[in-house]
Amino acid sequence: MIMNVIVAGLLLLDPGPPSPQGDGFQDGRRVGVQLANSKIVITGTGLGARSDGYRIKRPCWYEPGNNAADMLQSQESVRDWWFRYTDNPTEEKYQEFLKQFRDRVGQEGRWWSPAYNSADPGGLACWMGLEPFVWVPPGTTPPAGITVAELAEIARAALTVPEPEIELNPDAKSYVNLPTWVWLSGVGETTRSVTATLPGVMSATVTATLSEVRIDPGTTADRAEVKEDCGPAGRPYTKGGAFTCGVRYLRASIDQPRDVYELTVTSVWTVDVDAEGGEVPFDYDPVEVGATRDVPVGEVQSTVRRPAAG
Repeated sequence: MIMNVIVAGLLLLDPGPPSPQGDGFQDGRRVGVQLANSKIVITGTGLGARSDGYRIKRPCWYEPGNNAADMLQSQESVRDWWFRYTDNPTEEKYQEFLKQFRDRVGQEGRWWSPAYNSADPGGLACWMGLEPFVWVPPGTTPPAGITVAELAEIARAALTVPEPEIELNPDAKSYVNLPTWVWLSGVGETTRSVTATLPGVMSATVTATLSEVRIDPGTTADRAEVKEDCGPAGRPYTKGGAFTCGVRYLRASIDQPRDVYELTVTSVWTVDVDAEGGEVPFDYDPVEVGATRDVPVGEVQSTVRRPAAG
């Protein structure tokens, strides 16, 4: 766990459990969320692919922590740390530091402490602007305290969906007026979810469902006819089947850059929220992930034979 630092001359030392690993992303793309000083647990099938760059609206917040008696005990148990990391420490100063915790013993409520998204460029600065701890009576939430809507934000930032791979028939090269069937592979399960849980307090789950495929043929309508009755993941080629998902190129690609059309297929995943502990007052835009593939298109060649002389 990242230790809290000295703020306004007071040190909050919390030897609680380490922060969970909520990273479900790869290097080279903006990460969605990495929890620091947080008790939030992130789980689900929507971790592990590349993030789409969704950012939490507020990158730091307070989370509920120990009750009064447990907080006093935790601060007493780290006495050596306090003396090591406090400027000019004395026993008198230490007892004064503990007084704020002793004064709360017997009262109902909890100490809340700050946490943040370290993946956000402004996360650390936001966290350092918060108090190291805040006493909160039962049934209330302090300003900047975590809400179920923000928990849903954290789950959404961690949510990822697989990048599609474009499959075509014909595969290597197509021809003018020949139907080019389009479908996706590598998608796997067509629903992916992530749950962010503050144990014993509340949780929020965001679920992405693959709903449709969009096709950009890489050229204008006078050169390509697009069919987008594709279902959630396109229509694999079926001999004798109806052509409802793909492109019929009307002109060859010989006059295009690199002699190909750049076909783009975008998978669209709708996002739903299910929250326990409150309402989430907003909807999320779909997650859209695209892939591109070169499609060379040639002219159909025919051979005309003259009948043999009689």
